[in-house]
Amino acid sequence: MSRERVLDAALDLVDQVGVSGLSMRRLGAALGVEAMTIYYYVPNKDAVLDGLVERIMTRAFVVSPHPDWRRLIRDFAVSFRRELLAHPGVVQLVATRPVTTPDAMRMLEAIVVILREAGFGLREAFHVVNTVAMFTTGQCLAEVDPPGSPPPKLPDMDPSDFPNALAAIHAGLGTPEDHESRFHYALNALIRGLSPDNPPQP
Repeated sequence: MSRERVLDAALDLVDQVGVSGLSMRRLGAALGVEAMTIYYYVPNKDAVLDGLVERIMTRAFVVSPHPDWRRLIRDFAVSFRRELLAHPGVVQLVATRPVTTPDAMRMLEAIVVILREAGFGLREAFHVVNTVAMFTTGQCLAEVDPPGSPPPKLPDMDPSDFPNALAAIHAGLGTPEDHESRFHYALNALIRGLSPDNPPQP
């Protein structure tokens, strides 16, 4: 038993039942131990939730030896999205819970160091990370359905009222391939707009 094993089991459980279905008792059952045993490794449920955010964030980021900052940001966004789509149960959690654990903060610090070396100011470097993370999380919120949610239904529409919308749907709008294309389209535009020479305006 270890903190890592507890968090891995919690991630698997949340993928099945969602964050709302996560309890220390259910987590203990998944691990084959009493719930009280878990408290030797994580102090409470909040620590488990923080650990899940850490798990997703740290898996999504690896610093290469002399990275170009744009490549770094792109690789982070692509890996972050891949981790979120692999674990749809935690997407809403990641969207609403701040990064607080030491390992997740070390990841954030590593990105900021590289951005500052590229010429971004201190706060602007954090703005870049937050902007890319929020964009990616928002994209994933539109792509996944939480565990247990009913399938979405398209509204009845008169084709003559919405010809472009219906044509786009028939052409693949909203499909997994379309989400992939939309993500990279927006990410390219976002990265082009980020620059250490373009400080934020009040």
